[in-house]
Amino acid sequence: MPRLPDGDPAPDSGELPESALAGLGERPFGVYLHVPFCRVRCGYCDFNTYTLTELGPGASTSTFVDTTMAELDLAQSVLGDAAPEVDTIFVGGGTPTMLAAADLVKAVDGIRDRFGLADDVEVTTEANPDSVTPDSLKELADGGFTRISLGMQSAVPHVLATLDRTHDPEGVGRAVMAAQAAGLVTSVDLIYGTPGESVDDWQTSLDAAISLEPEHISAYALVVEEGTKLASQVRRGEVERPDDDDEATKYELAEEALSAAGFGWYEVSNWTRTPAGRCRHNDGYWTGGDWWGVGPGAHSHVGGVRWWNVKHPRAYAGRLAERLSPAAGRETLTTEQLRDEKVLLQVRVRDGLSIDELDDVGRRAVAGLVAHELIEGPAAVRDRRVVLTLRGRLLADTVVRRLLGVET
Repeated sequence: MPRLPDGDPAPDSGELPESALAGLGERPFGVYLHVPFCRVRCGYCDFNTYTLTELGPGASTSTFVDTTMAELDLAQSVLGDAAPEVDTIFVGGGTPTMLAAADLVKAVDGIRDRFGLADDVEVTTEANPDSVTPDSLKELADGGFTRISLGMQSAVPHVLATLDRTHDPEGVGRAVMAAQAAGLVTSVDLIYGTPGESVDDWQTSLDAAISLEPEHISAYALVVEEGTKLASQVRRGEVERPDDDDEATKYELAEEALSAAGFGWYEVSNWTRTPAGRCRHNDGYWTGGDWWGVGPGAHSHVGGVRWWNVKHPRAYAGRLAERLSPAAGRETLTTEQLRDEKVLLQVRVRDGLSIDELDDVGRRAVAGLVAHELIEGPAAVRDRRVVLTLRGRLLADTVVRRLLGVET
């Protein structure tokens, strides 16, 4: 599990500088709710999550949403009258659907009561396929949820076993059908590069995901994070570390299969059938929006100020019980940091990055990137935008380093 950044001390009041509040409403505004509970800990996961046996006294799934209401009260106080309506809500984890559907709806109601929701608000929850039922999905949809992201990961049993996933492949189809019947926009998440996963295994997973006809598919390369069970297994030689060439082959296979099925990429790891299927909440992250992160370990960003909450649910609940901000630290981003982050994030999206956003070093790098077929030539010349080619998507980090002058 990763440690929090060091940063600067965060005020107990949670107050933000006037400069951060000045542009509220000019950018998309979202709320992220982190639900840190899981039935089991997957061996590859380094997110801030806890099984029920790890929680200890003072933290409970049954009181969690009530605790988050206290942080929403703090957010309302800090943002004041300048707070805009909420454009997007994303409930992530962990496994948010370990909470009762009524509790998740209560959380959305709490956000609505304090900030109001835009008429076209997007409300998403993540879920494991075996943590939802037709009744719970209907309750979520009736309570204001518009979208669900299901952790499919693979359609191959031995790959799921290596990842410590608890659902069976057939259950994914049942969950997708139930979500669609409830009227929810449906996304499925896949992971490629798992030790022991063959190219045929990956093709099986892609074919299975496409056959479910979701509106959105995400595909992420497996990363071995320090401190995880998987990292220990790799270190002991029990499983092989994911291979870069294998993952590149599987990414190309994903692009080929998804494109043939009518999906288009809009971010390096995300494909959708139509623009309406995009995850607008994540768009807010990639395009420099504002969001308040609620929950243990959640990160927030408003007007160039970023902060992060204490990680353990017990510490989080304790600070709020004392009417203190749960923030563990924060940082105020410099103009240079904001520019670097814009390059890092917007280069990864299909819409690309305006060349005018680059400094002289970055602008000089564009011609070389076109020559090496890492960015699209017509987009650079005609539209003056940096748009990744397929090869560029495989080497996105290299593109970013060159645009920032870190690598020549």
